[in-house]
Amino acid sequence: MQAEGLFAAALLASITFMNDPVDAARNGCTGQVLEADGGQGVAGQLVSDGRRVVATDVDGRYVLPAIDAKAQVSVIARDGWAVPAREDGLPAFWRTGCGDFELVEATSPSLDGHGADTRVLVFSDPQTSTEVQVGHYARGIVGAARNESGIALGITLGDVSDDVPELYPALNRATALLGVPWLHVAGNHDVDVDARDDEAALSAFRAVYGPDTHAWETERAVFVVLDNVVSMPGQRPAYVGGLREDQFAFLESYLPLAPRDRLLVVAVHIPWFDTAAPGRPSTVRVEDRERLFALLRDFPHVLLLSGHRHTQRQFFHGSSAGWNGEGRLREYNVGAASGAYWSGVDDASGIPVSTMADGTPKGYAVLTIRDGGGYALAWRPVGIDGDDPAFTDAMALHAPKVLRRGAYPAWGVYANVFMGHDDTRVEYRIDGGEWKPMMKVEAPDPRLLAENVRDDLADALRSYDRSPEAEPSTHLWRGALDTRLPTGEHEVEVRVFDDEGIEHRARTAYRLDEWSE
Repeated sequence: MQAEGLFAAALLASITFMNDPVDAARNGCTGQVLEADGGQGVAGQLVSDGRRVVATDVDGRYVLPAIDAKAQVSVIARDGWAVPAREDGLPAFWRTGCGDFELVEATSPSLDGHGADTRVLVFSDPQTSTEVQVGHYARGIVGAARNESGIALGITLGDVSDDVPELYPALNRATALLGVPWLHVAGNHDVDVDARDDEAALSAFRAVYGPDTHAWETERAVFVVLDNVVSMPGQRPAYVGGLREDQFAFLESYLPLAPRDRLLVVAVHIPWFDTAAPGRPSTVRVEDRERLFALLRDFPHVLLLSGHRHTQRQFFHGSSAGWNGEGRLREYNVGAASGAYWSGVDDASGIPVSTMADGTPKGYAVLTIRDGGGYALAWRPVGIDGDDPAFTDAMALHAPKVLRRGAYPAWGVYANVFMGHDDTRVEYRIDGGEWKPMMKVEAPDPRLLAENVRDDLADALRSYDRSPEAEPSTHLWRGALDTRLPTGEHEVEVRVFDDEGIEHRARTAYRLDEWSE
């Protein structure tokens, strides 16, 4: 165990118990953290009731203040230890009421050329409402993710089902096929439909996935999982993004003990940036966001993960949002595994193509974490045509098929760069000529607009649910097409440089014809 970790744990234990440890043990919640299979107690592990955090002593014993018998308690395994899996494949990091936890020695997955990096699968919004959609999730999303190598952990950013908790077991069986520990964030569609208040809104979710507020440590990152859906039954809107007082108490207890040489990942469902339409109530409580950001301010490496929107966006918080830490605070608002709610025509495997309203294909993300807090993010589209050079893992291109030679150059090639943001470098060239910058535009993706028109003009239903209406994308670029070139076909190449400086290319073509009366 690292010396500073031992010191911090011992310090916390002394602060928690120094008043009267005998009385605390008599009236409080007690248990032990043990090596699996009846081994010795494990010192320096953290245990929490979702509000307070305490450390185990030299014999692995912990004492929490008295709690309700139905309260959930979780262990934060650290310094080379990990929690084993339950029979259903989920990690056994929590229990109801006080008692013992078992830990095993942590092992690294097969890295297969990924060096010392830690790789994490990030799903958001599977949002299944039927067994058929669970099958789409299993075959499409989980099936594709099984091809990833060196994965150490997975996380789902809420809306596990679409208000149908009875589907949780089937979803868990599918997710367990990935063979890694899996964490779950609560979403607004995981709220009990008959909930009367926020405190009791997640009984079905907690019964399966455990506490809605907890932490998970790996050798290169710390994950803080928070339910940031504040339910307001009977009101409109029925929820808002924010945190409860007990969650702030947890953060104030845990964060002083969290390692600062690692990446700190805060995983929630609702974005921390406001997504309300003009004139509508804010989708996030600003005072809660500012309070959270103040707690994160002194950490040198922080990443926010959120879901909920069924679109994809990179957002950088600054001082205007209450972030006063070093640099800009990045929030990756992850696209949905269900895409646009499992809508649209079927792809080649019989799964709805489910393109999101901003033109992002359904899929999942991979977070690669390096020593010292560094990381990389990638989006993995699922169900795309691998033979289409205009539609790759990094982007989708759209251009007109034919233009009149000599026409005013008012038409362009569009590149929807799925992980793009304001600082992304996107360039294009025609017929192998000079590379030119493309202009970032906020407009609907023409590929999805064309699908909307196909749905509109169809004489019969093309799918159970049609594709969503295209809305302005935050990661779309445009380049004007030259109409002065000779008649015939002209190749358009687009290249994108991701945040790691790695180049990605796609290509399409257009034709110039002479007009004849």
